[in-house]
Amino acid sequence: MKKIFSAFVLASVMVCQSVFAADLSKLVIMHTNDTHGYDQRAEGINGLATVKALKDDFEKKGYNVLLVDAGDAIQDNNLVNLSKGKTAIQFFNAVGYDAATFGNHEFDYGQDILQERMKQAKYAYVCANVLVEATGKTFAPASKIITKGDVKIGVFGMTTPETLVSTNPKDVYGLQFLDHEDLIKAAQKEVDFLKTSGADVIVALAHIGSYNKTGYATSEDILANVKGIDVFVDGHDHKLKNKPQKNGSIHVSTGDYTKNIGVVTFKDGKWVADPYKYGRFNEEDQKVKKLVDKAVEKVAKAMNKKVATVGFDLDGARNPGLRTKEMAIGDLIADAYLWQGRQANVLAGKDIDCAFINGGGIRKGINKGTITYGNVCAALPYNSQLYVITIPGSVLLEVIEASTYSTPVAVAGFPQVAGVEYEVDTTVPFEAEEKYPRSLFSKPAKPGARVTIKTVNGKPFDINAEYSVVATEFQCNGGDTYAAFMPYAAKNSRSIGYIDSDALVNYLKTELGGIVPEKYKEAQGRIIIKK
Repeated sequence: MKKIFSAFVLASVMVCQSVFAADLSKLVIMHTNDTHGYDQRAEGINGLATVKALKDDFEKKGYNVLLVDAGDAIQDNNLVNLSKGKTAIQFFNAVGYDAATFGNHEFDYGQDILQERMKQAKYAYVCANVLVEATGKTFAPASKIITKGDVKIGVFGMTTPETLVSTNPKDVYGLQFLDHEDLIKAAQKEVDFLKTSGADVIVALAHIGSYNKTGYATSEDILANVKGIDVFVDGHDHKLKNKPQKNGSIHVSTGDYTKNIGVVTFKDGKWVADPYKYGRFNEEDQKVKKLVDKAVEKVAKAMNKKVATVGFDLDGARNPGLRTKEMAIGDLIADAYLWQGRQANVLAGKDIDCAFINGGGIRKGINKGTITYGNVCAALPYNSQLYVITIPGSVLLEVIEASTYSTPVAVAGFPQVAGVEYEVDTTVPFEAEEKYPRSLFSKPAKPGARVTIKTVNGKPFDINAEYSVVATEFQCNGGDTYAAFMPYAAKNSRSIGYIDSDALVNYLKTELGGIVPEKYKEAQGRIIIKK
């Protein structure tokens, strides 16, 4: 009788679970990350009007849609920069997002502005690992349960601890970013809380990424140690991800800029990702499109705003020009990078030695007369973050040797510089070793054979010294001929909190007082090409 009774109880429990279990077959989890203001549909970019149209399409087919974002939505493209992220929130509201977490760039305008954006949002911001030091409480609610149909979805957020060094320090003053064991404990706590609160599904919004440049926790660390997450929506590293886990959960990311729209469903007892790449679904919601297009027109007008004046042309020629020799516009932009890096004081009072910009990163010159914001963005169109890295003198020499390997023949990596004086002897052949990893360019066999560095930061060059360098994210990641930067950027890079074009605008307006001085009429003799 005991066995019969036990079997009856077990069967009753199983029947109850079957009867009351949430039906996940009609749930669609749509997600984005690292949109960075690339919100208007364009070649290769879906845009938010298409996100809205796809959401509506699923709902018309009878699905219940949860739409979430994993951060870095309010900064980068001028479409959102000029309003300090306000337009991005307007767009997200119109699309109908349910929840989002912070990326590191959500903090770029400061905590007060971010608080305003959170109030503006009609969706929930969640983050479990950013604490206010004065109170010990989370900066935003750690989690939220959102109901779609008969499914209760527990959503919690996490933001990369790298934010402490990848945004201006003043913008995160007074905040604590939990990392490693503390981050894992905070995540597990939220999962457990959401489950005991009745959540059927757990979604993590993690602006964390699968690699770390500065020793912080990765998404893989969290996935390996936190139990109970069903869908892990990632961001920060701009990588497309579709990684089913052994336990039936999934690790996903759309890459960036809405090139893909994330779609996750539950099939055959496991979570399945089916990202919508640009071109797969081409409809646009007309109300959202109108809202975005209107903002684009407003930004276009802002591009005509005056930044400074210049009494001579700043030539932006490529060859001969920025890719073969020192150019005055290269001096100006490199000076702006160095000045902005020093103003940001990311090395806690220690001076920054020099700055580099690859000649190919300057896309256009600036003509005599009024310099508009549009002129600046035409010269520096990539909105690249600026970083400071610390490298040995030997690496500084290697980088210049590698980046002038073909001089006087043009190369996009040709270094326009500030705080450095160097000479290239083109009568000496460049000797190459093997190619750098994941690069088309070769490591120089004999750094210093062709290149002689005269001074750095006004002092004689010392190959055994350490030097701090401002460079773009592109260069730090090994773009063009800068692969030698990569190992050091991975270990000790520090964002100065500004993109390249903003650094130039700030330098023109603040340091130069709105007038480009005569010294920039000609190249200043920082680079000598010996033929």
